[in-house]
Amino acid sequence: MSREDAVGEPRRRRWLVTDPDWSLRDAVAQPAMLGVALLTASYLRVLFHVTDVVGGTTLLAAEVVGVLAVGAVLASRVDARTALLGSAGVLVGGMLTYYLSIPASQRALIDFGAVVRDLVALFSGLSVFRLVQADVWALAVLPAPLLGSWLLALRGRFATSVAVGGTALGFFVLTGDAGFLTTLTGVVGAAAAVGFGELAPRRALAAHWDTVALVVTTMVVVTSTVSVVPGGGASPIVAGSSAPTLEGNVVDNADSVGIVGSIRLSPEVRFTVESERGSYWRVGAYDRFTGGSWVRTGETRVYDGELDPPPGPTTTVEQTITAETTLNSMPAVWKPVSVGGNVQQATQVTAEDGLRAAAPIADGESYTVVSERPAYTTRALRAAGTDYPDAVRNRYLGLPDSTPDRVGERAAAVADRANASTPYATAVAIEEYLESNKAYSLNVERPRGNVADAFLFEMEAGYCTYYATTMAVMLRTQGIPARMATGYTTGERVAEDEWVVRGLNAHAWVEVYFPEVGWVAFDPTPSSPREETGERRISQAREAGEAGIDTNRSGPGEWTPTPTQTPEDESGPNGTVGATATPDLAGIAGGQRTAGGGEVGSFTGGGPADPSGPTLPSPEEVGYGLVLLFGGVAAGRRFGLDDRLYRFVWLRYQPRDAPVPDVERAYDRVETLLAAQRRPRRAGETVADYLDSLGVRDSRVRRVAALYERAHYGGDASPADADEAVQAADALVGETTPLLGRLRRSG
Repeated sequence: MSREDAVGEPRRRRWLVTDPDWSLRDAVAQPAMLGVALLTASYLRVLFHVTDVVGGTTLLAAEVVGVLAVGAVLASRVDARTALLGSAGVLVGGMLTYYLSIPASQRALIDFGAVVRDLVALFSGLSVFRLVQADVWALAVLPAPLLGSWLLALRGRFATSVAVGGTALGFFVLTGDAGFLTTLTGVVGAAAAVGFGELAPRRALAAHWDTVALVVTTMVVVTSTVSVVPGGGASPIVAGSSAPTLEGNVVDNADSVGIVGSIRLSPEVRFTVESERGSYWRVGAYDRFTGGSWVRTGETRVYDGELDPPPGPTTTVEQTITAETTLNSMPAVWKPVSVGGNVQQATQVTAEDGLRAAAPIADGESYTVVSERPAYTTRALRAAGTDYPDAVRNRYLGLPDSTPDRVGERAAAVADRANASTPYATAVAIEEYLESNKAYSLNVERPRGNVADAFLFEMEAGYCTYYATTMAVMLRTQGIPARMATGYTTGERVAEDEWVVRGLNAHAWVEVYFPEVGWVAFDPTPSSPREETGERRISQAREAGEAGIDTNRSGPGEWTPTPTQTPEDESGPNGTVGATATPDLAGIAGGQRTAGGGEVGSFTGGGPADPSGPTLPSPEEVGYGLVLLFGGVAAGRRFGLDDRLYRFVWLRYQPRDAPVPDVERAYDRVETLLAAQRRPRRAGETVADYLDSLGVRDSRVRRVAALYERAHYGGDASPADADEAVQAADALVGETTPLLGRLRRSG
């Protein structure tokens, strides 16, 4: 058997382990291997992104090289069945390794039901970034699909190789970790591998390329225009025409929060709060930053009673929240320690001790939360030190390895300018720097790459998620544990102890950890422009008569605060050095803290071009457009639209050449009309006999036919003859418009 048979022709003796003519060089040189390489690169890109965020990129790269080397050695010794069974065994071994890497205390909580729930969650949009040991998971998962697809491709089993690699990519599409360009690359690679590997050797590619292209286009369009599964994490490239709401983006209490572009505000009332004091109504927090989104790691557990309070002094706050519309979250003052009401039975507790509703809270339903709000002094925060618990260090200091160094350099420079020598002073300096150097705007274009880096150096404006993300990342570069928190601002006060909270009160801020105090909130978003934007939106909604904007207690000028001062008012909104105070986040939002000395320097960076001007399409949009164009061409060929379009144009437009060919084509156009209306001319049938059999009496048709016979058979035609024939054909076409289907049949 020849080497060509061993590598090129499918389903021959090359599948045998003893095949003597197999060659690694010839196998790699197959055109289909390019498609396999693209498919492999697509899911490897996801795994490298995971390890970039959580650590282990160097180990993953070494593992890739090792697996490819092992595959090259084994390819001449194993058949397809052995390769598949071996890959399955490697996958099982990898999952066992991952399981054993989980701390024993956490493994004790994992049973078969938990495993099944996690698998279902992963296949329904749970990002792999949610896994605590995501780096170990990536290293454990990689060998199976890579080794299996590589071995099968080297043995020429390209369809099976694509099935293995495509399963890996499909998994990441379902988890939402494979973006549009990644998915597009993988789909194109899979199509190329099957086309060149399976269709080309059978000489079927030329006949079926349009079908392959239509399948590829359909796959890309489906995965980029709709979520694969309800609640999936994928971000469609083509979504609705309207921008998402800020509320929908940050406070649904999902396991991840993406940083998006332009947003809009919803003025509808979401809930009311009865409480002795106002605060930010916290929904959740996120610990893992991926560069473009925030993810909450760890498991959610069922609420079973009392929750631990913060480590330091606290002030007890009891609040009753009543849903005015269906709520998907459980807003509450940080830190909640107990829950009461019917909702208690469906309450869950996240890994960072936030509350979460297992089922939507219905309109009119209420629940009561008792919170222990951290009470501290600025002196205590300055003296808190850096003796962070290991659990806090491990979870709230991580950043992607690809985070540009200039982010940390800018954070250090801001701290130096403010003479900040403590974590508290550094946090205040960065908070004030962002407030004073960036404008507030809801109309922004989402940057590519690391959001914190882009907001610091490339953007002039943004809204809360940009501010909070950037501050948290800057603090982490300085070794200060920080996380992004989401929820609602205080809302509209309608009585001494009641607040109305709307969708536009949705917000994101930063929480910084201080030993012996716990998590303390900082808000780098400028409060005045944010509040003015919200008030403007409420006024517009009221003027337009929109429903759900007010309750029977809310509205302009409905309530005036009592002028009596309390001791807390006298101590200032954020506490005074030497006095014990409970922080008022409404004051924090205004940036009223001081770092205790030093002025924050003014840094300038390049800003974006005028947002009102034209913008270049993103790579995703370009890629999507090219796919649609290619798919449209394929569809045209597959359904004969290209031939119909050609005939449509050919019939109606005749470019001029020389008299003889001009006359011949004019007659061809006329005969095409006759064929569409009656029947085509038979083989051997003369023009005259054809016209006589049809009973054609139109003098123009007869004249064009006569000019044709003289030009075609005698080679005689003058420019005047050509003009006459073309004009007659144009007139006949203008008077008679055959259907495209009949034109196609006539061809």
